[in-house]
Amino acid sequence: MASGERSRSAEAALRERVKELTCLYGIAQISGRPGISVEEMLRGIVGLLPPAWQYPDIASARIILHESSYSTQGFRDGRWKQRAELVVNNGRCGAVEVVYAEERPQLDEGPFLQEERSLLNAVAGQVALIIERKQAEKDKSKLQDQLRHADRLATIGTLAAGVAHEMNEPVGNVLGFAQLAKTCPGLPESARRDIEKIEAAALHTREIIRKLLVFARQVPPHKARVSLNRVVEEGICFFEARCAKEGVELVRSLAPDLPEITADPSQLNQVLVNLVVNALQAMPDGGKLTVETRHCGGEALLIVGDTGTGMSEEVLEQIFVPFFTTKDVGQGTGLGLPVAHGIVTSHGGSLKVASKVGCGTRSEIRLPVTGSRGTEESG
Repeated sequence: MASGERSRSAEAALRERVKELTCLYGIAQISGRPGISVEEMLRGIVGLLPPAWQYPDIASARIILHESSYSTQGFRDGRWKQRAELVVNNGRCGAVEVVYAEERPQLDEGPFLQEERSLLNAVAGQVALIIERKQAEKDKSKLQDQLRHADRLATIGTLAAGVAHEMNEPVGNVLGFAQLAKTCPGLPESARRDIEKIEAAALHTREIIRKLLVFARQVPPHKARVSLNRVVEEGICFFEARCAKEGVELVRSLAPDLPEITADPSQLNQVLVNLVVNALQAMPDGGKLTVETRHCGGEALLIVGDTGTGMSEEVLEQIFVPFFTTKDVGQGTGLGLPVAHGIVTSHGGSLKVASKVGCGTRSEIRLPVTGSRGTEESG
């Protein structure tokens, strides 16, 4: 080979190495941007690939991640293609591809250079590391949020228990004296009505105190083997008249031969009542209320669904925060769902709520059946 040809060949190889290094440097710059999302990074990275290949004028690229695809403008899958798998946390989840729109002379790998194969593998490795790092950051942030939430719950629980115990005695006195005053002979009717209002307010306050004590885990559950279907039947019967009056269609769908669970029936009834009341309040103009039980593996499921107003994602994120409520003053305490969540958790189960504005809400409770893990009796 003549010296001129060797020089041109060296220059061409150097240009290719410069393009490859420019591509990798660009990826490093994109991944280092603070606050950038995975989607934004992949869109930026895929645009760096075609200029790094030998024939950039006919090259296009695509990064596939799970069900999503990020490609350069005018990308068309074709016959002349290099592909590298994306492996994240030891699992294949996509690929990085570079495609030529036209055929070129046969080289190391079709019309591609061996160095381009190495570059593509390096790019796939870098993309995988970026995705893993972003996922780790997300998991860490989620764990920190959970720890902060648990700390807030513990603090609020301690405060709630103290407040509830302090309120119990004066509220009991108010209720007792009100009931005693009602027995006075010759009591005017107007005074009787006022005393009944005092009595109703005291009873309402006592109910709030009871919820506070349940939330603070000051009231131990009394567990026994119970039928979830029976709990539902006994609890839902109190709402049949209200549903009919408010134009709400009540639909029961109870699984036959549902296994028994180990639970406190009164606490489960409270959970059911809280969910049903919330559902009815979300349907002021009528709708459909569905109460369903199922058996899935070692769990019994209780599902309460409505066709009401639904909740936004912002509200949905706050529903288990004590005292958070979107209801008017006097209409809600913000303890219904936190108490329900606490009861279900204390029974070794889980409560998940899905909702969408204008499409209603679906609450799903999963409880271990008797004999399954987490069903030990306590009292």
